[in-house]
Amino acid sequence: MTVDLTKKLGGRASRRHLLKGSAAVGAGALVAGRLAGLAAAQDATPAASAATGQLEVFSWWTSPGEAPALQALFDAYSALYPDVEVINAAVAGGAGVNARAVLATRLQGNQPPDSWQVHVGRELIDNYVVPGYCEPITDLYESEGLLEAMPQTLIDQASQDGEQYSVPVGVHRGNGFWYNRQVMEENGITVGETMSIEEFLTAAETLQAAGIVPLSLATKDTFAAAQTFENTLLAVAGPEKYDQLFKGEADWDDADVRTAAETYGKMLAFVNEDHPALTWDQATAMVIEGNAGFNSMGDWAYGEVVARDAVENTGWVSHPGTNGSFVLVVDSFTLPVGAPNPENARNWLRVLGSREAQEAFNPLKGSIPARTDINREIFSPYHQWSIDSFANDALVPSCAHGQASSPAFQQAFYDALLGFVDDQDVDTLVLNLQDAAALDAEMAS
Repeated sequence: MTVDLTKKLGGRASRRHLLKGSAAVGAGALVAGRLAGLAAAQDATPAASAATGQLEVFSWWTSPGEAPALQALFDAYSALYPDVEVINAAVAGGAGVNARAVLATRLQGNQPPDSWQVHVGRELIDNYVVPGYCEPITDLYESEGLLEAMPQTLIDQASQDGEQYSVPVGVHRGNGFWYNRQVMEENGITVGETMSIEEFLTAAETLQAAGIVPLSLATKDTFAAAQTFENTLLAVAGPEKYDQLFKGEADWDDADVRTAAETYGKMLAFVNEDHPALTWDQATAMVIEGNAGFNSMGDWAYGEVVARDAVENTGWVSHPGTNGSFVLVVDSFTLPVGAPNPENARNWLRVLGSREAQEAFNPLKGSIPARTDINREIFSPYHQWSIDSFANDALVPSCAHGQASSPAFQQAFYDALLGFVDDQDVDTLVLNLQDAAALDAEMAS
């Protein structure tokens, strides 16, 4: 049984109704309502009745905030192709670190899934397009109108040599800074529309004196230490130099890099001692539950907030000092060479690129649609803030999530920052990043 929430709510569901609907009847019913119009518009029933077999989708979306959003995409697909068995091949692990290792083994053994999740940019191109693991899907971009519906920035990051290779489904903002409103109020801390590094350090001292962890961190997921540093680097260096550093156009032995490392060291004085044992969603939960004041995390954290019914008590600003910049973390899906069920996989990508699927998925995930023709009225105040930032702020790619650098440099970045969390040795960090950049340049030449 499905419930058409779009009709039930008069065609325009408010964010509150969307969230209540999702909690009451599940993400599947919510998506069925959003997708009813898509099926009718595409007159998809004949094709749907003919589609059979399986669709194996590989991702790393397993957390309480991620899994319902992934299920929303599955329900979007099943609304059009009900006789296809969808196989969820998700592998747990923040930022796909574990999933990419499993996927690499499968690809090397010529056992690809029907589609896999990947960040656009260098992760997509270097890991999968150049080695020949992905089929071009330029014809889908043309037939589904994606060239007109998506910003050129995203199209370019999913392209190589004039061909498109993945369909972006959601755009995350990597430089979010989340806080517990009640904790702030009880400790006399006012968080404005922006926060400077100095304001954070002052607030952190207040929270620490009150016996509350000021900044939750999780380093069991190796991306979190690197992401928090890259956000701090952006705050100190600004978007132009940040971009130059990851492109190899500026030296890592730079005064701003050293200042960013020193600043990050000050922030680390306020993190939880058990960070090596925590995953990113557990660190986010510390803020939601009032056991920590702040958490630097991409807006997939908002999916956790929604899943835990903590929207009213959770606030957000840009990572201290990064107001005016948007760190891109863009999720997409591919069409593999040798996909076991290629036509089902192509239909999966068609659904993902649709406005209706992106409007169903992103409110649950915390991201914003890759399409620009969405109905912003169905999105939360957070999403609308992010949509405006995406439209107006400096866009920079994330190294921690594979868009800004080669896979080799990304791994070196992870390793260097995990080491820095332990020893906070600025000279060693700079030297490690210089060596990684030099090796990267040598391999590229």
